[in-house]
Amino acid sequence: MAQVRKVVWRLSAAAGAAGIFYRLQTFTPTVKTLSQNVPETLWNLGRLNHVAIAVPDLTVARSFYKNMLGAQVSEVVPVPEHGVSVVFVELGNTKLELLHPLGNLSPIESFLKKNKTGGMHHICIEVDDIEAAVTDLKEKKIRILSEEAKIGAHGKPVIFLHPKDCGGVLVELEQA
Repeated sequence: MAQVRKVVWRLSAAAGAAGIFYRLQTFTPTVKTLSQNVPETLWNLGRLNHVAIAVPDLTVARSFYKNMLGAQVSEVVPVPEHGVSVVFVELGNTKLELLHPLGNLSPIESFLKKNKTGGMHHICIEVDDIEAAVTDLKEKKIRILSEEAKIGAHGKPVIFLHPKDCGGVLVELEQA
């Protein structure tokens, strides 16, 4: 944390007007955290699994990350349960998930109609107990976009939380 420094000039009585001395005072700001007020839950958030990006052309996007940036990328994986085709870009500490519509009823199709060049679609965070998370979040009046968890692109149960309840971000929770 950066420290704020304030220079205080003082006139030394012994040295007279010509004897100017200064003293350096360092102030360290106090930061209060909100973690003291977080209630205990029966489930826990884990790591960021991926950031999903909707793309109008999956082949072009895959080529960019592989050939221009040198990333390790997966083959195209169709996920009909969610109406998308995906490519995963490995980043070491997390992944990017490139999303493209699979069929006209895909939620990514409507996203791309509003955002012609694509863009960030959602973030995915792992949880240790997705069923407990669903129950708890429903009790807290957080809207979940499906009645129950569905199997996602990684073969694990996932749910999506309404962006209006999550600071404007579509949040996917995935069973770790």
